Amino acid sequence: MQQAGNSGHDLTTGSIPRHLIGFCLPMLAMSGLRNAYDVVNGIWVGKGLGTEAMAAITVGWPVFFFLTSIATGLTTASNILVAQAYGAKDWPAVGRVVRTSAVFVGIAGVALWIIGTLIVEPALTRLNTPEDVLRIGVDYLKVYLISTLPSFGLFLLAALLRGAGDATTPIYFQAGGLVIAAGLDPILMFGWLGMPAYGLMGTAYALIVSQTLAFVATAAYLAWRKHLVSPPWLRLRSDARSAWLLLRIGAPVAVQQSMVSGAILAVVALVNRFGDTAAAAYGTAWRIEGFALLPAMTIAMAASSVAGQNIGADLFDRVRESFRWSLALSGSITVLAGIPMVLIPHTLMRVFINDPQVIETGAGYLLRLAPGYICFAIMFTSNGIINGAGHTMVTTVISVLSLWVVRVPAAYYIAGRVQAVEGVWWGICVGFATGAVLSLVYYLSGRWEKPIGLSKASGPPAGDG
Repeated sequence: MQQAGNSGHDLTTGSIPRHLIGFCLPMLAMSGLRNAYDVVNGIWVGKGLGTEAMAAITVGWPVFFFLTSIATGLTTASNILVAQAYGAKDWPAVGRVVRTSAVFVGIAGVALWIIGTLIVEPALTRLNTPEDVLRIGVDYLKVYLISTLPSFGLFLLAALLRGAGDATTPIYFQAGGLVIAAGLDPILMFGWLGMPAYGLMGTAYALIVSQTLAFVATAAYLAWRKHLVSPPWLRLRSDARSAWLLLRIGAPVAVQQSMVSGAILAVVALVNRFGDTAAAAYGTAWRIEGFALLPAMTIAMAASSVAGQNIGADLFDRVRESFRWSLALSGSITVLAGIPMVLIPHTLMRVFINDPQVIETGAGYLLRLAPGYICFAIMFTSNGIINGAGHTMVTTVISVLSLWVVRVPAAYYIAGRVQAVEGVWWGICVGFATGAVLSLVYYLSGRWEKPIGLSKASGPPAGDG
């Protein structure tokens, strides 16, 4: 296994804010591009195919998110372990994590694709999906789920590169994939350039093609560069200690993501009780609020990688400095991104859809949720540091409490009392505030300073299995 050289960036020395900003800028640019793609895709679907198609995407997305939770957990664990090993300059450990992660994520991708295809119809049925939306939603998801295979591979390579301090390289390939998807969407949806008109299925086909090309291109580039985190695809094998730690750190994240997606499913089921208009409004507002939430999530990912490398090097003062700078960046950007949602919510909704009732309901969502976005930023910042220390079980407990003990019951209770979907919006806000308080309290307790990682945690002895 080669040493660092040009393969990655050392985040254990130099200016913390410079590292965070340099790490975040390409990721924020990617977040903006991803949101721009969601905007364009939403316009094609909402205005070109109508309310039923938009509602089908709304009810389908949480199901897909639920099925990707396991892979998300494994890639997060891979990022944490690579960052800690990189910070400790333990290059053989980096190699063991890379090989083992590729095996785990490959198995997870195939398994979730098969399982998802089998359960998608009963899952949407149990979500109280309106009959006119159910059929198109099932058909769409069965095609969309094929993209899990290349998507998981792309997520893994991006996570490994971030652990090595390189947030820029994966952005080029992910951005290229999104540009291809944006170009293919209308061609395949509406039958442009002589292609068949696949309707809503066209956007799923476009994603499969674009994600496959992006993954293959990324893997080929890393192999050509003989990069530190390039998986040896023809010589993959698992390492016992790395596998144990991937499970120990990744399993709680997988559970956490499952809890998040399960809570979203519960909220979607509640929203669906209020009809197609509410479902379409909720789905449309999701796309808009991404501009406020994704920056906080992106900065948290940067903070986790910076913290992971410095934890690996036992530089805890730099970790605490990372928290302060991350919180300042995340809070300020989130506030700026949320201002248009307070001032011009109706205008933002009109970009996606023409139905006046959907616009009014979605605007109400944006107005009520805007104060909760700063709580979201606080929670993700402190969670990023906690996860960087490998304490993913803690952030999982925080998610369970904020979502299932507070958000979902509050949404059902308030909506029942006011007999309107607006009660759901208030329940979500209360959940955001609860998560922020719990996460911040744990960070301030300092318990994360006893990290879990390759050289910190107990587990099976190292060795190739």
